[in-house]
Amino acid sequence: MSDSTSKPSYASLAALSARHSLKRARVLYCVDPQSTFLPSTDPAILQASLNRRKRRSAIPVQTKETKQSDALALLPDDGLHNDNNNTTIQMMPVASELSNTSTALTVQGGKSSDGDKSKKATGILVKSDKRGGSGKLKIPTPDWHAPWKLSTVLSSHLGWVRSLAFDPTNDMFASGSADRTIKIWDLAKASVGAPDALKITLTGHISPVRGLAFSPRHPYLFSAGEDKMVKCWDLETNQVIRHYHGHLSGVFCLKLHPTLDLLVTGGRDAVARVWDIRTKTQIHVLAGHDNTVASLLCRSTDPQVITGSHDTTIKLWDLAAGKCMTTLTHHQKSIRAMVEPAFESTFVSGAADCLKYWQAKDGRFLKSYTGHKAVVNAMAVNEDGVLVSGGDDGTMHFWDYKTGYNFQSSTSIVQPGSLDAENAIYCAEFDGTGTRLITGEADKSIKIWKQDEDASELTDPIDMVGWRKKCIKESKQRY
Repeated sequence: MSDSTSKPSYASLAALSARHSLKRARVLYCVDPQSTFLPSTDPAILQASLNRRKRRSAIPVQTKETKQSDALALLPDDGLHNDNNNTTIQMMPVASELSNTSTALTVQGGKSSDGDKSKKATGILVKSDKRGGSGKLKIPTPDWHAPWKLSTVLSSHLGWVRSLAFDPTNDMFASGSADRTIKIWDLAKASVGAPDALKITLTGHISPVRGLAFSPRHPYLFSAGEDKMVKCWDLETNQVIRHYHGHLSGVFCLKLHPTLDLLVTGGRDAVARVWDIRTKTQIHVLAGHDNTVASLLCRSTDPQVITGSHDTTIKLWDLAAGKCMTTLTHHQKSIRAMVEPAFESTFVSGAADCLKYWQAKDGRFLKSYTGHKAVVNAMAVNEDGVLVSGGDDGTMHFWDYKTGYNFQSSTSIVQPGSLDAENAIYCAEFDGTGTRLITGEADKSIKIWKQDEDASELTDPIDMVGWRKKCIKESKQRY
């Protein structure tokens, strides 16, 4: 057998290398640096490249900022040109016993020499994230709100203050207590602590008053108590003009429909009852809960009634049909408070596990507000997006409604003569302007809160570091 058949010539090896990947070209180059084993069709470019390799055999690894003259040129006529400049070949020295001038290839986005896209160029591959930040967590920026401080304390009731309601004209508000009385207060005088702030005291219930509501179209005040009674008071004569009979046990919550002359009440008999205000007729009995109905929301659009119960579920009801549309089972504790803002179609429910933010139209869960580790008895929201939640241990948390950022936490201080344990917050309401917050507490007092006028974004900044950490932590949890 001849030498030509037993030992391939350099020309045949060069042709073989040109048809295969850069790995074979590198191996052959390490064996004999003088041979031309790089796939190229232009001999001038090939010779210039070999000369540069010999001169740079001892130079450190090149970076992306390498000058154009120091890079391996790949021109359009060699078949490897890329318009996006993704194909770059950089030579890096490699310690080898075969040759002092041996090198390795670092390939970024390269292709094989014969144009076969199915074969990947071998070498040190450098991966880059080309998603453009699409996988990053988007952390919302909360709006800045001034902190709230205690302004006035009203002491007149002889029992726990369990319910509050504001007049549509924002001139007065009513408070219902465990002392079985309803007191009407002048808001302007009460805000400054005037001694004549109390206008009148209404008596008629024989158990704690748990629900109050002013009618926006009539001079009526509606009240509900644990004595199974639902009463309609005429504020012109200060007398009861209607009774709504039907509940089998105590009534815990009461709401008026915003556009219809309907009254909705919920109680310990595990149902919500819909009443016609004028005829006293019971229109619907919304049955389906397994325990006390403790909170209500009435809306002008479907679902028109939302109920929260001690059975840890929330039900969305179709008022026309009197049937349940959706049942939400995300909570693990009794739902004692719910609130809906005027600026968007959402609502927030409060329980001992956390606060949850929902889409009102279909009950879609949006997010959880974590951090208030107490039994949440009361919630309120104003048009500025300030959400407040009051707990059974006297803690109050102020939140940015849209993001859930807790910008303030405080603890109510009991009044002299009361036990330290009597600092629970049972009800909370914002006035019509949203600048005054009124809470009813277990120390028999009514507290009026207002925003700190001296606060600014410099004195009370948003804790973005802590907020970012909390968002990242919650993004890894499964609700």
